[in-house]
Amino acid sequence: MADRHEVPKMVDVPPLDNNACATALQRVGASLALLEDWVKAQRYRGYEPFDGLSSWIRPVFAGSLFAERVLQQLVRQSPINIRPLLGIPRQESTKGCGYFAWGHLLLYRATHDPKHLQEATALLEWLDKKRVSRYAFHSWSNAFDFASRAGKYTKNDPIIVWTALIGHAFIEAFEITGQRPFLNVAESACNWILALPREYTATGNCLSYLADRQSSIHNANMLGASILARTASHTGDRQYLEVARSAVEYSCSRQLSDGSWWYAEEPRFRWIDNFHTGYVLDSLKTYLDCSGDQEFTPHLARGLAFFLTHFFESSGRPRYYHTRTYPVDIQCAAQSIDTLSFFGAYDPRCLALAFRTASWAIAHMQDPDGYFYYRRYPMITAKTPMLHWGQATMFKALARFLLSLRARTAPDTDTFSKPVCQR
Repeated sequence: MADRHEVPKMVDVPPLDNNACATALQRVGASLALLEDWVKAQRYRGYEPFDGLSSWIRPVFAGSLFAERVLQQLVRQSPINIRPLLGIPRQESTKGCGYFAWGHLLLYRATHDPKHLQEATALLEWLDKKRVSRYAFHSWSNAFDFASRAGKYTKNDPIIVWTALIGHAFIEAFEITGQRPFLNVAESACNWILALPREYTATGNCLSYLADRQSSIHNANMLGASILARTASHTGDRQYLEVARSAVEYSCSRQLSDGSWWYAEEPRFRWIDNFHTGYVLDSLKTYLDCSGDQEFTPHLARGLAFFLTHFFESSGRPRYYHTRTYPVDIQCAAQSIDTLSFFGAYDPRCLALAFRTASWAIAHMQDPDGYFYYRRYPMITAKTPMLHWGQATMFKALARFLLSLRARTAPDTDTFSKPVCQR
């Protein structure tokens, strides 16, 4: 484990040469094939870290927030999978299927293999039917109730994070196929986002995490901005761009001097972790690429420098927090690979580090059956195969890596590998 008091520095990673690129294609391609086979064998069903409130024992707690948080955290933190004992079933996941659809679309861009477009289309059709029905516009939620220090919400309460991420998958499909129904769903999701509460300030307005209360969270706010800007790049909707810019201003004006962001501004949410930082960086880059607004480019550069400096060990192992490594969480590995690959053309160090992190994850966290383990601790590995949190995020991340590698090895073949707003 890295010393939490050491002065951080960027991991020294040589650029990928032709031999390394060939090795990367083979290793990552084989890993993805194993993972895809496992997921399809499970029929896109699985566990999640926060699914503890689906247990038969929950009614015993009579709605106590504290007791429900204890139950949820007990299930989440146990290194042994106790869900079967507590009657927690494997469930379908809208956010998981959103990631799988997006991953297949990225693979279609990289390979032109029609099977990936067909699989993505089937997943998107399923997602269209699984929107939260009580809202006029498209939005998506968890398959289970949730309790945290910020309060509770139910499986019928949609979340901006899932809605934005799934919206991006529909936009990806539109950019590939030109089929208007995909764009219509993304527009509908954007209209749901426009109706969310906002925190209004002199330096930007923050989109809420939830629809029934104001909850200001940086990564959620930025994800909302990213889908608004990306959709507006196709529709020309000025309101989408105005709201997106205000959201970006809110988070960028609160970026810390070292380039990092708190999870949120409230004192109880002041931590800095790997994957939420990755969400913010991806969202900011998407906003810049799709809006043409370059005012916040310096914020992107500082944020990426912080990410590269604080969240990786020399082996490629990702760190959870900027001050310590453990627990080594599969979400950190996946988002690290995804973000680094997304920035592959922006900074030449990123793609090489993405491969190093992918190699570490495949060697240390992928089971011979194909799925990825949940977490590694100093003395034990939690091997529960989460669906969205692990399998779906790794599938999309490795697909993004292969697409970025294709752009690196054959940059002049065509523009098909790039989203429209980045051509």
